[in-house]
Amino acid sequence: MSLKFFVDQCVPHSIIGALVAEGHTVIKLKDCVPPDSEDSRVIAKAQEFNAILLSLDNDFADIVMYPPSRYNGIIAIQLQNHPEVIHLVVERLRRYLSAHPDMEHYKGKLFVVESSRIRIRE
Repeated sequence: MSLKFFVDQCVPHSIIGALVAEGHTVIKLKDCVPPDSEDSRVIAKAQEFNAILLSLDNDFADIVMYPPSRYNGIIAIQLQNHPEVIHLVVERLRRYLSAHPDMEHYKGKLFVVESSRIRIRE
């Protein structure tokens, strides 16, 4: 089963390419709203598309501002200014998505993806 992602403008092309290569649907923010849109507009657009939001913006990892239970899923990529770990993050994310191919699995959850682990908050 294919997952649907709404990808924030800050997500590297290599991550987008990996999602597409795995057969997932990817909707790019830049194709829908201005790249400098407010975070509230970005997450609202992800909801409108019934998609999982994928972003490097740490604001989306704030469960007080963006309670996971209100959304179709948020994946917050954490590179901590180390682009050299992107390939590790891509591989960790790819394996996780393969093991959990159902959109329902992501609803109401925040996934913080780092090179060494994935933390899940509900």
